[in-house]
Amino acid sequence: MEDDGRYRDGRSDFIRGAKDIAKVAKKQVGKKMGRGADKMADEYTKRSYKRFEEEDDDDDYGGAPGNDAGYHRNDSRAANDEDEDAAGHSDSTEGHDEDDEIYEGEYQGIPRADSGGKPGDADGLGAGQAPFRDLSAYEAERRKDQEELAQQYETILQECGHGKFQWTLYFVLGLALMADGVEIFVVGFVLPSAEKDMCLSEPNKGMLGLIVYLGMMVGAFVWGGMADRIGRRQTLLISLSINSVAAFFSSFVQGYSSFLFCRLASGVGIGGSIPIVFSYYSEFLAQEKRGEHLSWLCMFWMIGGIYASAMAWAIIPHYGWSFQMGSAYQFHSWRVFVLVCALPSVAAICALTTMPESPRFFLENGKHDEAWMILKQVHDTNMRAKGYPERVFSVTTIKTVKQMDELVDMGESLAWHQKWRMKLSALFNQIRGNFLAIFSPEYRRTTYMMMAVWFSMSFSYYGLTVWFPDMIKYLQKQEYSSRTKTFSQEHVEHVTFNFTLENQVHKKGQYFNDKFMNLKMKSMVFEDSLFEECYFEDITSSNTFFKNCTFIATLFYNTDLFKYRLINSRLINSTFLHNKEGCLLSDVSDDNNAYMVYFVSFLGTLAVLPGNIVSALLMDKIGRLRMLAGSSVISCVSCFFLSFGNSESAMIALLCLFGGISIASWNALDVLTVELYPSDKRCTAFGFLNALCKLAAVLGISIFTSFVGITKAVPILFASGALAAGSFLALKLPETRGQVLQ
Repeated sequence: MEDDGRYRDGRSDFIRGAKDIAKVAKKQVGKKMGRGADKMADEYTKRSYKRFEEEDDDDDYGGAPGNDAGYHRNDSRAANDEDEDAAGHSDSTEGHDEDDEIYEGEYQGIPRADSGGKPGDADGLGAGQAPFRDLSAYEAERRKDQEELAQQYETILQECGHGKFQWTLYFVLGLALMADGVEIFVVGFVLPSAEKDMCLSEPNKGMLGLIVYLGMMVGAFVWGGMADRIGRRQTLLISLSINSVAAFFSSFVQGYSSFLFCRLASGVGIGGSIPIVFSYYSEFLAQEKRGEHLSWLCMFWMIGGIYASAMAWAIIPHYGWSFQMGSAYQFHSWRVFVLVCALPSVAAICALTTMPESPRFFLENGKHDEAWMILKQVHDTNMRAKGYPERVFSVTTIKTVKQMDELVDMGESLAWHQKWRMKLSALFNQIRGNFLAIFSPEYRRTTYMMMAVWFSMSFSYYGLTVWFPDMIKYLQKQEYSSRTKTFSQEHVEHVTFNFTLENQVHKKGQYFNDKFMNLKMKSMVFEDSLFEECYFEDITSSNTFFKNCTFIATLFYNTDLFKYRLINSRLINSTFLHNKEGCLLSDVSDDNNAYMVYFVSFLGTLAVLPGNIVSALLMDKIGRLRMLAGSSVISCVSCFFLSFGNSESAMIALLCLFGGISIASWNALDVLTVELYPSDKRCTAFGFLNALCKLAAVLGISIFTSFVGITKAVPILFASGALAAGSFLALKLPETRGQVLQ
């Protein structure tokens, strides 16, 4: 019995040992089978990629080629591939028990050096091998992916159709573009009123007018670059938020420096609107709709100008809409206008939160699922609105582009500010790389040509649109001066003046025991006159001066006739009591002139409506280049009619004519800029060119306005020459009509 027990114990030990040996052997076999399956999968992917590269382009959409990187597959091929994948998976997992522990060296999803393939292989690369890849080969693969994605994306947009979703996005992005149009006009409308509150000198007024353009120049460059890295929607929300907050605070700040800073920040914020809005909207438009609907979108810039003009007309002249807290804080009607002008930006932010990110941006950054969900939303929204809710989004897989982003190991021990510094540094390097890419050999010629066209267009357009109102003001002053009344050698005694004195010149007069009470003096000049025992009370003056006058025993009570208005004058036993506080202005426009400024801006903005309509209807029919060059040539010819603008009405008519013609050039230029650059560089390129546009605007405004009242020949020659050069260079650019979005 003992022998039988020992025999059974030994047999049990033998069986247990055999099982252990079999288990170890099974694990080793499983490891080898896993490595073999990995190699087979790599080879299969490589063969599949080459096979799909050679597919015919004549396949229909449902049977378009598809590989693991994101092509469409037909049902039979997809089934075969799934069977092969399932077979490979079962082979690689055969021999593994569910409760087996994982041994060091087993395949965990990241290829080892001995299991992936050669460093030059395109498909067997893991994260550890990326530094050994040839960068030019990777770029070539990315470019090929982008070309394939462009073709497939166009087909998907065709399936999604054009309908409710695009029109909803049209109005949402239109609000953002409207905010940009409003921003251009705000400072110009508030300057006549703001200079009273802030005591602005002529240089200060000029700086306030230019600071908005400088801010928009910085904003266009910064936000355009960021939109290609963190997304169109997110960047637009950030930029509009900065614009709204800065505009809100600018309506309350009291000092010139703080107001200047707020308007600069507001300009920086709104600077991202144009480059992002056009890029964002274009990525939801199919090829045959793109030129037309981008041109319709431009109408919101016109609506922004009309909105600003109407609000200024309705609010600013109503000085009763104000309150003040002592003499230190004042809130007049022009500040209400500034606040109202921030509403389009706020509305755009609220509406934009309901819209999705551009799916093209997601696909360019390897986010397939997010892009697919958005495209399905576009498809379903349009189909439901058209009465076909049963139609199913047939796209299952979309091509994505290989990513080249560098991975930075920040570790767990770094402080939060160090992590943020590293993230910002990486973002800056990516934006810088994108900016340099638009000057690469592939895009260098296009970029330089577009720079020249943008600069010439902006220099002439902004220069003339600011020169026109200044010329109208100059003509108004000339006409006002022609009505000046001159009085000489007056002798006035014991008279009380309690009515407005305006646009008069009094020479060698004598005033004895006269009273000037509760009146306004506008453009009054007294020369070589004597005031003896006179009394001035509650006087408000503008552009009023006393030259070489003598004041004897005269009292000034509650007036703004400070000594700087007394030029080379003598004061004998004369007293100033309770002088008025506030700004001393050399010239103040009356309400009629203010209404004229708003009315001229309203007409000039409204005049672009016919040009917008014509360009939208013809953009996809005659092409972008013909529209751009033709409109520029006609604008160039219209410049020569400026020599006939010798009256106020003639200048207003010429302003409307020039604006209505030149808007077609801007629409064509916007569409062309969107279509000439690939999606991963589109906002960067558009932002850079728009920043250059604002720089040209500053130069044009500074140069053109310096010739107001001197000569018309120089502005005419500058504007016509720039437009002629722009139209000639535009014809050298490639035509993009009928092409898919790169």
